[in-house]
Formats: sequence, structure tokens, C-alpha cells
Amino acid sequence: MHSSHRSAIVRVIAGYLMALVTGTTLLMTPAATVAEGGISLLKALFTATSALSVTGLVVLDTGQDFTLFGQIVIICLIQAGGLGVLLLTALLALLLAGKAGLRLRQSVASETKSDAIGGVKPLVLRITALTFGTELAVASALFLRFSLHYDEPVARAIWDAIFHSISAFNNAGFGLRKDNLMGYVADPFICGPIGLAVVLGGLGYPVLIELVRRYRTPLRWGLTTRIMVVLTPVLLIGGTVFIAVIEWNNDATMGHLDAWGKIQAATFQSTITRTAGFNSIDISQMHTVSWFGMDILMFIGGGPAGTAGGVKITTMAVLAATTWTEISGGRSVTLFGRRISRDVHRQATTVIVLALGWVLLATMVILLCDPRFGLSRVLFEVISGFGTVGLSTGITADLSAPSQIVLILTMALGRLGPVTVASGLALRERPIRYELPKERPLIG
Repeated sequence: MHSSHRSAIVRVIAGYLMALVTGTTLLMTPAATVAEGGISLLKALFTATSALSVTGLVVLDTGQDFTLFGQIVIICLIQAGGLGVLLLTALLALLLAGKAGLRLRQSVASETKSDAIGGVKPLVLRITALTFGTELAVASALFLRFSLHYDEPVARAIWDAIFHSISAFNNAGFGLRKDNLMGYVADPFICGPIGLAVVLGGLGYPVLIELVRRYRTPLRWGLTTRIMVVLTPVLLIGGTVFIAVIEWNNDATMGHLDAWGKIQAATFQSTITRTAGFNSIDISQMHTVSWFGMDILMFIGGGPAGTAGGVKITTMAVLAATTWTEISGGRSVTLFGRRISRDVHRQATTVIVLALGWVLLATMVILLCDPRFGLSRVLFEVISGFGTVGLSTGITADLSAPSQIVLILTMALGRLGPVTVASGLALRERPIRYELPKERPLIG
């Protein structure tokens, strides 16, 4: 990898660590929490990592244990983490385009909508405007509902609306209620805007821009947009049906709701499970099979160059297409009428293998430290952390210190790992000086 490309990734990681140290320090001050004398380093570090990684796993109640100042610190970390990674992925797209010739640079610019030739400033302004514009629209809708229907005081309704809007668009999942959004399980005017913000943030900036620019000409959409537009509804609907079928008669989750309420709850939880971490039903009371299905959705995550986590839908799509090509005996991997480069096959496989490796390692370590919670709950917690989702079966605060440290590493790797690994693979420059003889080992 070229030294300038390597230094750009190093600066990104350094910036993340600086923000993490600053956030942890501020959250440890007595002014940030209700408890006298402040909170411990581990609790502050866990909360700051969860916020900066836009995850949502908590060891303290955000609305009850943190003061207004502490909540402001948390929401600023969420905004920095979400917007920062948006800008990071766009910058890496520019670097990828910049190392190629003019024709490839134009191709990358067209595919990523990153203005690879035009420069960084218009890109930054466009991403920032998109982020704040969406958050303002969602906050306005939530404010009207909180103030007019739930009779919240104006100042409280404004803060609740702003906090939940930023948390939703950045796919963070932090809430100010002790039961998160369970009190609004059947309220489409609360869950609707929040769910929409989660989907928009999870689609990714390149997809959103292309949908706005070319909504009338879908045949001109790039491959990333095509994948996201087709597979996002498939995953959302599939998750909704799965959760509804398993939890329909579970009185501890959605069994007490009427049919329309159950559909709303299942739809919202399917949407949120992809990467946001809000919950309108009690996750700890869900069926073990529901947890396992949600593990899959959380691991996949959302779209690239967005606020979502996971290994990304596009990565899984490439892997699925590669697998189908091998099964069907095809000569090249294709998706929606486009041929996929062999480099992309290897990048997708590498990202998924490394992600699975870390998830398995982290799960085993936590099971060694806290065996009383069992495999299903620990695996759910680890995948939720790696996918920067934030859903929990209720064990986060009860985990031992070593297990919480493992989760801190998992959240940080889940936020920065996939994009930096994929970008590092794409930007590497290693000339081939020789090739070894070919031989085929037996497979299967």
C-alpha cells in the first residue's frame, strides 16, 4: 500500500482514538452523571466506545444515570462516529480512485458518487447537508408527536426529538427511556420516523445520492445501488415475517398486542435489528430461535459508506453470487447484469472470514469469563457489538470487566474494521515478482 494511503488510514484510527479518549474523560467528570464523584473508567470507556461506534450497548441507563451534560457528550460522540465514518469511506473512495488512471477514476467516481475528480470539499458539504437535513426532518416529526400527543413540556420534547433523531439516523440505538421504545411499540408516529431514519442511514450515502439524482432512470443505477434497492426490502420483509411467526403468541414480547400491533412490532424490530439497536419489545424475553435469526441480520448489517454496521449487504451479495457461480459452473461472477472483479471476490471473502474469526474468538473469551450466561446470549451480545447494533438480551451491565473489555474491542473493530480492511485490500500495491507452481488440493 502506498505510504500516503497508509497514513490516511492511520490518521483515521488516530482520530477515532482521540475522540474516544476525549469522550471517556468527559463522561468520567462528576458533571456527566447523577452518581456522586462520577463513574469508573471502564463504564465511561464502554459508554464512549458504544456511542462513538454508534452501537448502543449500555452499562448505564442513558436517561437516568447521565445528566443533560452527559447526554450531550453521548450524542456528540454518536454524531461524530456516524458522520465521521461517512466521510472516512468517501475519502477512501477518493484514494482508491486517485491511485488509478483517469478512466478508472471516472468509473469509481460514477459508481461511488464521490466526485473523485472534483475534489473533497463538495463531497463533505453534500454528506453533511444530507446528514443534518435528515436528522432535522425526523426530529421535527418526533417533536410534534412528543409535545402534542404525549403532552411533554416543550424543552423536554425538543431534546427527546433531537436525541432520538440523531441516534436513529446514525444507527446508534441509544434512547432516553428506561425501556428504550417499548412504551411506543404500537405508535407508528414514533416508531415510523425512527425506523425510516435508520433505513436511510443504513442505505449509505452513495445510494441515497444516486436515488435522489436518478430516481426516474433505474437502468442507469450503479451496481451498489441495485444491490441495496433489491436486497434491503428482501431482508426487511424476511426479518419481519420471521420475527412475527416466532413471537406472534409470545405474551412476553408481542403476544398481548392486536394483529396490527404485532405487525408493527415485528416490522420495527426487523428494521432495527439490521444495525440500529432500538427495541420496542423485550429482547430478553424473545425465543432463542429469534435471537439466532437476528444474529444473522445483525452480522449482515446495512449498506457501505453509511452509518450501518456489519459486514454489509454488498459483501454478502458478492459472496452469495460467487458461491452460486461455483455451484452452477459459471465462468465469471455476475450480479444484476454486471461482472464482478476477482479482486472484489477476495476482498469480500477476506472481510467475512476475518469478521467471523473475531466473533468466534470474542464469544469464546466471554464464555470463559462468564459461562453462566450461555452461548445464545453471549453470541447475540458479541454479534450485536461487532455489527454496531446495540441490541442486548440484558446481560451487558452484568458482564465481568474482562468481558466488557472484549466487547469494547469488538465495537471498535466492528466500526472501523470492515471499511479499513476492505480499503486496505483495495489500495494495496504489491508488485508480483514471481509465481509459484500451481497445484489443486482436495476440497470437501
